[in-house]
Amino acid sequence: MKKITIVVCGAMLMASGHAFAGNPAAGKEIAKKTCAACHGADGNSASADFPKLAGQHYDYLVKSLQGYKSGTRKNPIMAPMGANLSQRDIEDLAAYYSQQQGLTTFR
Repeated sequence: MKKITIVVCGAMLMASGHAFAGNPAAGKEIAKKTCAACHGADGNSASADFPKLAGQHYDYLVKSLQGYKSGTRKNPIMAPMGANLSQRDIEDLAAYYSQQQGLTTFR
């Protein structure tokens, strides 16, 4: 019974969109070194030339970064940035940015 409860609770967290694999603290460190110059320290870019990442959905961020890494998503600026990220880095960045207050954050 205890195992069933754990599985159900985990599934509920995942369904609610609050569970993710990445480490937000590690993502923050990567963001400071790699992303902040264009996207802002917390993902709220001050320039309309660069998208705001704060508050974006975790899955969207992961998929986008994976696309830049694999080349299925084309962007001359992001392609080399994505190429240098590991899967763990991608998950950590997505965890960090998805927790930041942004335009799409409803908490």
